[in-house]
Amino acid sequence: MSNCIHKWDERRNIAVPGNEKETLTFCVKHILSSYKTAVEQKGSFKVALSGGSTPKAIFALLTSPPYVSEMDPHKIHLFWSDERSVPPDHPESNYKMAMDAGFARLGIPAPQIHRMVAEKNIEEEAKAYDKLLASEVKDGFDYLMLGMGEDGHTASLFPGTKALCIKNVSVVANEVPEKNTVRMTLTFPCINASKNIVIYVLGDKKKKLLHEIFLNKKPSYPIEEVGTQKHAALWIADKEAAELLPLP
Repeated sequence: MSNCIHKWDERRNIAVPGNEKETLTFCVKHILSSYKTAVEQKGSFKVALSGGSTPKAIFALLTSPPYVSEMDPHKIHLFWSDERSVPPDHPESNYKMAMDAGFARLGIPAPQIHRMVAEKNIEEEAKAYDKLLASEVKDGFDYLMLGMGEDGHTASLFPGTKALCIKNVSVVANEVPEKNTVRMTLTFPCINASKNIVIYVLGDKKKKLLHEIFLNKKPSYPIEEVGTQKHAALWIADKEAAELLPLP
């Protein structure tokens, strides 16, 4: 697996395993490797899930044979990187997507599934989630999944929004004027404290933006704030998305 991973700079590594199918398989194996390390070291695996079509495909594969047998559901603790202001049974809910994609059938104990309650009193619920993380995830997530929007946003950290500048809390209710909504999201300090930060970028539509982000020396998109020298972000791209990158 490590043969696919290339160091790009001090804050970013990149893996290009192959086509979409090969990349999804790599993603699942990478999750399982991190799961096993976390369980061996401290007896649990605390992961923050992302929304989107690629995570959905990953979740479905991860929770199906043969991979599902490699996990003990009692050792898994689910969290989310962001959530829309919709109830948990809404088609656009990131929580619903993850559970429907396979996590519901794993048998994870209910107290270990920590959905973001964003459909009501979102400001207060964000504060409550922040307190939850301070108690349950003191040393950072074992694994944090992110995607990349066509405007360079990640989680619900959209260009020009107030949450981009938050330094002192892990979770906020972030107003997104362009979408006429408020979303709950993790902040950069919380994201960058995670032991494994993974950004999924698949498909031909993402290749120009990925090229611009990796070759541009001046940060101009929110997602470029992800990753530190201590916790470098791993960007996982398929061949289509990475087509324009000068990789070995």
